[in-house]
Amino acid sequence: MTERASAPGQLRLDFETPQFLHSLFANDPRELQYLERRIGVKTVTREGWVLFTGDEAALDQGRRIFAELEEARRGGAQIAARDFRMAVDLVADGDNVGLVELTGTRLLGSTTRGPVAPRTPHQLAYLKAMRERAVVFGLGPAGTGKTYLAVAMALAMLKEGDVNRVILTRPAVEAGETLGFLPGDMQDKVAPYLRPMYDALHDMLEPEDTHRHLEEGTIEIAPLAYMRGRTLARSFVILDEAQNTTREQMFMLLTRLGEGSHCVITGDGSQVDLKGGVASGLTEAEKALEAVEGVAFVEFDAGDVVRHPVVGRIIDAYAKHRNGSAES
Repeated sequence: MTERASAPGQLRLDFETPQFLHSLFANDPRELQYLERRIGVKTVTREGWVLFTGDEAALDQGRRIFAELEEARRGGAQIAARDFRMAVDLVADGDNVGLVELTGTRLLGSTTRGPVAPRTPHQLAYLKAMRERAVVFGLGPAGTGKTYLAVAMALAMLKEGDVNRVILTRPAVEAGETLGFLPGDMQDKVAPYLRPMYDALHDMLEPEDTHRHLEEGTIEIAPLAYMRGRTLARSFVILDEAQNTTREQMFMLLTRLGEGSHCVITGDGSQVDLKGGVASGLTEAEKALEAVEGVAFVEFDAGDVVRHPVVGRIIDAYAKHRNGSAES
């Protein structure tokens, strides 16, 4: 990227080919409209250059955005529309994290599946916390990658030899509906509750690898009740849907950890399904452990949702509606 002298209030950036320039905004010139709205510039692009018109601060932001995009692209990243908008947002919001750092952090690849990478600053902070702390709480709405990234980190640490096994667990609490009688043995009965964890594994590992790990016991998926009385040494333990644990269950799990173990606890305090006024163990843990050394809390919000874009807007709309109802 080179700058060419232009009139006051303008900035022109030149690139070696039109193809390379277009790859920086996902090969869709319409994405430049998002940049225009976010930083307050006008853009024109021809051949291998892009021209910004605006005030000095906006021009500097445009320069930094395309510098980040170029570095990420030359580092091997494929810039999708979401990546382009993320680069714009990070600079526009003055965030200390850039697209290069996000795209440069990768976990676990297989022959047919690409590596897992953070898509937002909160996700990056979450991955760093899992490396540095013994116990990490990932808190926030559905679709923010809390469980998915925890599974990816667990498998990465298993592959690297930092832990000897991965244990995935969650409480068997129904989400507002009754499943009724379920046939089969105990494993068959709890399987519906643990399905999201199996889905994450199958998304990251080849089918034969998943089967082998489950057969060998290096990966274990079990309901929370199975953790009682055990000492979990050199293990990566993930407790999912932690808002549905009782106070006793949460304390029980946290005190199972042995030497060399890591524990990640994910949950959303707005989605408690416990009945009869039972207090959530996650709520108590947030208050009791906030200042404990070796424990980290990472908060996610609707901006971290990595499902369909409308999911983030749905979460925001419900939050506003419910807060309004609570105040009225």
